[in-house]
Amino acid sequence: MREEEIKRKRTESRLVELIPEALSAMNDNRINGLSVTEVICSRGRYDAKVYLDKSYLTEKEQSEALKQLRVVSGYLSTYIRESEGWYKSPKFTFEFDTQLEEISKIENLFKEIGKRHNKEDKIDES
Repeated sequence: MREEEIKRKRTESRLVELIPEALSAMNDNRINGLSVTEVICSRGRYDAKVYLDKSYLTEKEQSEALKQLRVVSGYLSTYIRESEGWYKSPKFTFEFDTQLEEISKIENLFKEIGKRHNKEDKIDES
C-alpha cells in the first residue's frame, strides 16, 4: 500500500468515528442517532461519501434525514476541522447503505439453492 492510500484509509477511519460524534451533539432527532457504516474518500481526500445505516428508518425518515444532513454538512466540516486540527475537511455526500440488504438477499438465495439441492438428493435416493 502506498503512503497516499494509507493516509486516505486513516482519514476514512477517523471520519467514521467523528461524524457520529458530531451528529450526536446536535439537537435534531432525525440525525443524531444515525450510524455511519463506511466512509470512502476521493483520491485527494477532497470529497467523502458517507454511508449510513438505514435499518430502523422508513423511506420518509430517510429522505428527511438526507435533507437535514445536507443542511448541517457545513457544521460537520467545521467540527471535524476543529477537532482534528485539519486545514480543510472533505465535502460530504450522504447515502444510505444497502449492502446489508444485498447480503441478506444473497444468503436467502443460497438457502433456497440448498433446499432445492436437498430435495433433489431425496428424490434420487428414492
